[in-house]
Amino acid sequence: MTSPTPDALLGPADVRELAAALGVRPTKQRGQNFVIDANTVRRIVRTAEVRPDDVVVEVGPGLGSLTLALLEVADRVTAVEIDDVLAAALPATVAARMPGRADRFALVHSDAMHVTELPGPAPTALVANLPYNVAVPVLLHMLDTFPGIERTLVMVQSEVADRLAAAPGSKVYGVPSVKANWYAEVKRAGAIGRNVFWPAPNVDSGLVSLVRRAEPPKTSASRREVFAVVDAAFAQRRKTLRAALAGWAGSAAAAEAALVAAGVSPQARGESLTVEEFARIAEHGPSKESGQQ
Repeated sequence: MTSPTPDALLGPADVRELAAALGVRPTKQRGQNFVIDANTVRRIVRTAEVRPDDVVVEVGPGLGSLTLALLEVADRVTAVEIDDVLAAALPATVAARMPGRADRFALVHSDAMHVTELPGPAPTALVANLPYNVAVPVLLHMLDTFPGIERTLVMVQSEVADRLAAAPGSKVYGVPSVKANWYAEVKRAGAIGRNVFWPAPNVDSGLVSLVRRAEPPKTSASRREVFAVVDAAFAQRRKTLRAALAGWAGSAAAAEAALVAAGVSPQARGESLTVEEFARIAEHGPSKESGQQ
């Protein structure tokens, strides 16, 4: 592996110069906040436990702060960027600052929500400073689309980090918590201060670690069927499951029957259930009971 030059990573002045040269102003619409601290991106790479044999996919690389830190360690990095200007500029930034690693970098100019394949070897890790307004759907899409991703570390809004890592019974346990847990063991992995970003966001940020399960919960229901139950349960989270799942099951009585068959109290609420319990409910859903798959 070619050793990177000491100043290969982007500092505050580098980020601002690059942005000025490109005429880029971070936009709230795309949730853009660029990391300007080299120590922070190296910490993210360490926390993600990126290895020399990893193929890392990064979503929303922006100007390349984290990209360069990943290239210091990983075998190769593929970055997915939706912004036309940023996507056009990133390969040149990598070539200029890490010429010895430029052949290990690939750029996909696309919306991450629409990406279904990536160039080169399948990714083994996802490491990203996710745009905060689309963090959860992007994360779930990437985990579903690329089953070879074993380890994930994402930086998201602190509140979203709490939701993703929440356990059953927590006040912030909800749809993101259950769906992320379908794929992985999830935990908070640290906090990130506001002053390492430009512009500084008005929210705190958190790191979330996801280590993929060896296999999803054992169930005869499909992921889509399980997630339909999860969505219905939390759409009216203050209601009992008997009431909340009435629309999904066809009636409150049908919902109660499915719950009882799954060994779940009809008076329980969604926030108390594990992903395995949601899967059991899905096994007794309307399509299952009528013999349709």
